[in-house]
Amino acid sequence: MSLSPTGDRFAAFRHSSYTRFFFARFLLSFSQQIVSVAVGWQMYDQTGSAIYLGMIGLVQFLPSLALILVTGSVADRHNRRAIASICSLVSALCTLALLGMTVAGSFSPIPVFVVLLIFGIERAFMTPAVQSLAPNLVPEEALSNAIAWNSSSWQLAAITGPVLGGLLYGISASTAYTVAVIFSVLGAILLYLIPKPPQKTAGEAKSWDMILGGFRYIREEKVVLGAISLDLFAVLLGGATALMPIFARDILTLGPWGLGLLRSAPGVGAIIMAVVLAAYPLKHKAGIYMFIGVAIFGLGTIVFGLSTNTEVSIAALAIMGAADMISVYVRESLIALWTPDHLRGRVNAVNTVFVGASNELGEFRAGTMASVFGAVPAVIIGGIGTLAVAAIWASGFPKLRKIDTLDAPIREAA
Repeated sequence: MSLSPTGDRFAAFRHSSYTRFFFARFLLSFSQQIVSVAVGWQMYDQTGSAIYLGMIGLVQFLPSLALILVTGSVADRHNRRAIASICSLVSALCTLALLGMTVAGSFSPIPVFVVLLIFGIERAFMTPAVQSLAPNLVPEEALSNAIAWNSSSWQLAAITGPVLGGLLYGISASTAYTVAVIFSVLGAILLYLIPKPPQKTAGEAKSWDMILGGFRYIREEKVVLGAISLDLFAVLLGGATALMPIFARDILTLGPWGLGLLRSAPGVGAIIMAVVLAAYPLKHKAGIYMFIGVAIFGLGTIVFGLSTNTEVSIAALAIMGAADMISVYVRESLIALWTPDHLRGRVNAVNTVFVGASNELGEFRAGTMASVFGAVPAVIIGGIGTLAVAAIWASGFPKLRKIDTLDAPIREAA
């Protein structure tokens, strides 16, 4: 973990509100990972269709895009903790619906996509609220430490969640969904127990100018624009998550547990990189390392696509996760440290759409290409595209490339 200015690795946890937030986010991320593994495997097992796997991501992404002008404003004008608590309960209800369909034997694409659409609406409101809430729970000197812990929390869930999800699905799909419901409810309770934190709400009257404040800030701050868009196109092209059930069952001949292992490998790499960064933090040339990380992510994607060996595939995915960790940490630091609190909700809403486009829409891209060209070519082409993006963005955003340190904002926002 990156140290706070006082050298305390646990500075963020000296604040009880953040401690509750940390464990709530971990439980919710854990639940999301379990559901993701269970739905993906169950859908492919029943339909055998790559396009349906891609649709899983698209259906969850569309609400973030459609509601982008609403969700950020809501997070800036209302209690972020309350929004996050309500969204957590909605997530639990959606998972409960998937459990009900599984038990009743009515699991089929259309009703599942309806539930996933509601999941997407919930996450469209949840993500900007949660991402904007953390800076309200710790003083500024502990913020960078909190960001590091946030990233590690998500990555830890990304490691253990898919493995547990695969093991639970191996018992039964209903077991996996039941555990996910319990984790969502516990996360909602922890969020509710956080005392209402101080928050600089948006003071502007409701208007298009106020609603578009996040877009305007990102457009004007080229470093933030470059970092967000770099991640968007790199993962949009290089993401292979949606196709893992195909690789697990048809290429590597693994079962649900093997799928969980593949899904966890990037998280393992990310945690290892987090430990390395804790020992050797990016004190200088952060921008250069960010671009190197994206390039390595692309190379790892190509190796994964070409591999027919389980060990090589897992190693490639772990390298991808380690490389992605660098990009994620730099991007989150830029957004959290350089965005005024009254704009954080709207900026994070835009970031949510970019991240959603890179992940969920990337899954749709992969599923669509796989249905036409096959899973292996779809992954390899995506990896080559990621390498091209790293080169183009390094040339097109020189200010981002020249970032030296992440210890303080480049400029103070008014």
